[in-house]
Amino acid sequence: MTIVVVGIGADGWAGLPEPARAELTACDVLFGSARQLDLVPLDLPKHPWPSPLLPALEELLSGHEGRRFGVLASGDPLLSGIGTTLVKRFGDVRIVPAVSSVTLARARLGWSAEETEVVSVVGRNVHRVTRALAPGARVLVLSSDASTPAAIAELLTQRGFGESKLTVLEQLGGAERRVDGVARTWSTNVDARIVDPLNVVAIDCSGIGLSTMPGLPDETFEHDGQLTKRDLRASALARLGPVPGQLLWDVGAGAGSVAIEWSRAHPRNRAIAVERDSERAARIGRNAERLGVPDLRVVTGAAPEALEGLPAPDAVFLGGGLSALDVCREALRPGGRLVAHAVTLESEQVLADAYRQHGGELVRLAVEHAAPLGRFTGWTPARTVTQWSYQK
Repeated sequence: MTIVVVGIGADGWAGLPEPARAELTACDVLFGSARQLDLVPLDLPKHPWPSPLLPALEELLSGHEGRRFGVLASGDPLLSGIGTTLVKRFGDVRIVPAVSSVTLARARLGWSAEETEVVSVVGRNVHRVTRALAPGARVLVLSSDASTPAAIAELLTQRGFGESKLTVLEQLGGAERRVDGVARTWSTNVDARIVDPLNVVAIDCSGIGLSTMPGLPDETFEHDGQLTKRDLRASALARLGPVPGQLLWDVGAGAGSVAIEWSRAHPRNRAIAVERDSERAARIGRNAERLGVPDLRVVTGAAPEALEGLPAPDAVFLGGGLSALDVCREALRPGGRLVAHAVTLESEQVLADAYRQHGGELVRLAVEHAAPLGRFTGWTPARTVTQWSYQK
């Protein structure tokens, strides 16, 4: 079976170079969206993708062994496209790219690649945009459908970026249309009320953003007191060492602050928050969405039982009970890091024993905050925390 993925723009067959046309003409069958298939005037069997696609992919391809089939993709098939899915599944896939919508959008706006961040919300939660918001940032959002621009405008307004300039670029490379406006007043923009589903949203950010460095203020998170406080969280994350694309387990996650900050450190980072209390688990989901990492996975259940079947972690944080300490240490990938906190004498002894057996680093962290003391100011100490960090 030969798979050829050809990128096609909004201008359709007319915009394809001759080599790309030849690749499609040589195919036995074509797959793509109904819109894309209508752009190709070839007398071949054509199959529109079902929705959802991924569960049906194996069955769709199973009937075409030994044949050459083509797949139509928008622009660059490896930019949030079907090409990436097929390469991961089948490996040997021929990719014939066209100019991507991102490249066309930057050309229309005069934005360089170096100063532009790209966020895809195609089939994803629009709150993913939040992580990229920063004063003066330029963000291109690959839209899911016609409703995306309005959803982005509402999100920006809620996050304090209502004065950001929005530009919607429709049908790039085809019958293009451009709509400009401001997020705060987008809903009153007459031109913005009818949007083509094939669009890209450009955001020229104006507002005050949140740092992606560890140690967000405690009030950033919704919590019931079960929260790894700012200074301790920054210390833990420094030792967990977020690396792009790696996976963290946040066990006994409370408000999910460590998992969320790990995920915010890089858009490819992944995290699983494990929390036995269902109300807290729901709260973690709300915090993750509001802070721009809605893909964070929340598992409701008690460790170590709730850890069974989870993908092996590159890092683990235990901020509460230590009953799963040995399980978590053993589950780490080679080179993985573990950080555990203890506040009681009993749990401190568990970490002391782990330090004697496995090495690592054992420290005690005492934080004091200035607070009114009568007519003066004094120091109010927080509970001292023992921290064990370990690398496998």
